[in-house]
Amino acid sequence: MAVNNSLVKQGAQPKFTVVINSQKYKNLINGTLRNPQKAAQFVTAITSAVTNNPELSTCDAQTIVSAGLLGEGLNLSPSPQLGQYYLVPYDDRKNKRRVAQFQLGYKGYIQLAIRSGQYKKLNVLPIKRGELISFDPLEEEIEVQLIDDELERENAPTIGYYAMFEYTNGFKKAMYWSREKMESHAEKYSKAYASDKRNGTAWTFWSKDFDAMACKTMLRQIISKWGIMSIELQKAVENDSAVIYDNGKVDYIDAPVAEPEAPAEVQGEVIEAPAESEPQEAPAEEFAELLGGE
Repeated sequence: MAVNNSLVKQGAQPKFTVVINSQKYKNLINGTLRNPQKAAQFVTAITSAVTNNPELSTCDAQTIVSAGLLGEGLNLSPSPQLGQYYLVPYDDRKNKRRVAQFQLGYKGYIQLAIRSGQYKKLNVLPIKRGELISFDPLEEEIEVQLIDDELERENAPTIGYYAMFEYTNGFKKAMYWSREKMESHAEKYSKAYASDKRNGTAWTFWSKDFDAMACKTMLRQIISKWGIMSIELQKAVENDSAVIYDNGKVDYIDAPVAEPEAPAEVQGEVIEAPAESEPQEAPAEEFAELLGGE
């Protein structure tokens, strides 16, 4: 197979630290956040995120800033330690450039749901081998015996995922998916993960941390189908896994950047995004709202 490194070898982008400190981006950030101290904190946080992930330094700085401003507007942190949202480098094959995708973490879902004030309880949990006794889908009741030793539990194989919520008014909802069902879901809805499975690679979040992505999927399923969604949470869900441009376009791409350790025969290969992933126009005022402006 011929190696396609066209995106890797093309001219390097200007350093992100130079771009974000340019007058153009200072004006964009200050105009959106309307608070000098908040703007300075945002620049520090987003620069740290880029520093911690060298692949981001090869991305179009505009997409990094736009994704970061969305996260800031949602009052979420890009810190990988907090896991609220991530800036993910992706290859935009159509425009032959590298872009940053906004990807909501499962802890971001929890934060946004709790802030609505509607949830008394909200939980999601991987279920380990030997823990599940029964799950009744009609009554939505689960019986488990969790492994007491934390380290032993962490290292045990995951067999399924459980999510539940309870409103302040007492309404409850719960669901359980087996690991096999989650695998099927991931391969169906992430062409990049399906490619990982075929090629034995590990480019996607699904491959790197399956349980975290599965927990996010469970929360998205249960909240979007039965939960109360605040405007903030709706905005986050609508733009999850999107590349955001400052001209108002939102593009949904499922094509990961090749990592340095990827095998030579597949390094640099990019998966075509589905036809429905064409950029969508958004009115300028809607984009300003998306980024947290007035």
